[in-house]
Amino acid sequence: MTKDTFFGRKLCLDILNKRVSDLKDGYRQNIAIVGDELVGKTTLVFRFLESFFDTRIITLYVEVRPESVAAFARRFIGILLYSFLANSGTPLKEDIDFLILRSERYIPRTVEKIRTILCAVDKRKKNNIFTELLSLCESVHQETGKSSVVIMDEFQNVENLGIANIYREWSRLLISQKNTMYVIISSMKYKTRTILSKDLSLLFGNFEMVAVEPLDIASSQQYLNQRLSGICLDQGLAKFIVHFTGGYPLYLEVITEELLKVQNLSLPDILDRLLFDASGTLNQRFSTCMKRFLDLPNSNDYVSILYLVASGRNKVKDIANALNKPVKQLQLRINRLMEMDTITRNGDFLGINDRVFGFWLRFVYKEKSRSLTYDAKFQNTKFRDHIEEMIGEYMSSSQKPVFERVAELMRSFEDDTLQIEKRKFKLDHFREVKPVQLNIGNLRHGLICRSQESVWIVAFKTEALTEEEITAFSRECKKFRSKLQRKIIIAFKDSDSNVRLKAMEEKVWTWDINNLNKFMDLYSKPRVIV
Repeated sequence: MTKDTFFGRKLCLDILNKRVSDLKDGYRQNIAIVGDELVGKTTLVFRFLESFFDTRIITLYVEVRPESVAAFARRFIGILLYSFLANSGTPLKEDIDFLILRSERYIPRTVEKIRTILCAVDKRKKNNIFTELLSLCESVHQETGKSSVVIMDEFQNVENLGIANIYREWSRLLISQKNTMYVIISSMKYKTRTILSKDLSLLFGNFEMVAVEPLDIASSQQYLNQRLSGICLDQGLAKFIVHFTGGYPLYLEVITEELLKVQNLSLPDILDRLLFDASGTLNQRFSTCMKRFLDLPNSNDYVSILYLVASGRNKVKDIANALNKPVKQLQLRINRLMEMDTITRNGDFLGINDRVFGFWLRFVYKEKSRSLTYDAKFQNTKFRDHIEEMIGEYMSSSQKPVFERVAELMRSFEDDTLQIEKRKFKLDHFREVKPVQLNIGNLRHGLICRSQESVWIVAFKTEALTEEEITAFSRECKKFRSKLQRKIIIAFKDSDSNVRLKAMEEKVWTWDINNLNKFMDLYSKPRVIV
């Protein structure tokens, strides 16, 4: 995304800026930025680099690619020297020999080490090369007083350099380096957490985990409003795009690009071109993604699991029944898909991380693979029907009051377990779900949900909550005379820290729209976009 279409991510940017500022004051905190592929991690880092300037800090952005040790070493050295000389007023060239000569007058001892490293890689020596490269940053500090921020994009690819015990050697270095801060980026969330909890788990030098999520509803709407300012797009369709894309910047971008390119196309036309057409951008991308699963032993099991989860049969016991396979065997396949960051488990539920990929898998890949003919026109008609049905279902659902949609959601609960914001709880099977008038300030509409074991009282607030409303709601709930109560307020706008503390004190759960939509996703219901 370009500068003009960068939205949200303020919290992540604030963390980066604060940690780098702390480095100048002698406090070093490494950071791990993790998130799904194409969620905007690199864009976030580039935005930070664009806005950051301090002559006391050298910033190195290193994309870790599948390449030889020699190629990586020369590229790392080139980036370090170019970044070091960037503010020197010297005209620069992207040529390592030129950069070495220009740097020698400022950092002679570091340049001497660089020549030793290059000589070693020319002789195909690998031992200690990785740590010797990273140690150059400390060498620069000793000669100039400048600290370094080393940003390694898809850092786990260092494993492909073929260097033995690479993480063990790196962990030793992390403890001793006080003037070098590392920012590692990875799309492999499961693998990264494993590496950080085992191989790079340190008393000093630990990594702070920063999760980059898809854009929230407000940021997605802001994106669409700015990009499509010259187009008259129905607001219902705009909200459907936010729902359909799940806030992934890539999908928002490709859909808006198509809308801008050919303005007389309908949204079904555009999704047809992107997802069904053989040359469609997203169709080609997802077809390539499928090869990861088709190349695995027992590939049919993996594809079947993904298809069932995408179709809403997202509990392990339901998948086992559908495939007529033992849960223990399926659990091995599910664990593998989790390791590949394709699905995520939450309590009893599984979810596909990329919702647009799930839609393609269900209505393009699976439909084509089980078709008895090569009648592309017939397949395309079915695909269009699915899109129009999905849009119609969303439009119909969005017309209903939120409390009515939540009531429908809660009638779907079947004693399943779930975790939201580190809280694990059971979603009781309710024998009764009915509306209730609360009349507590602006808390008017509510629901009372009764199961055999408990009562849930749910209130709704379109504006931000106040402490007084939390207290009044808690007091009102006592009238229902049930020992086991869940007191929940669904608020459409963020509450401040004092309100959240008050809610904890009163044992009231406060859910925002993002929390609510996690439930909607798990039960295959259209998201609430306000």
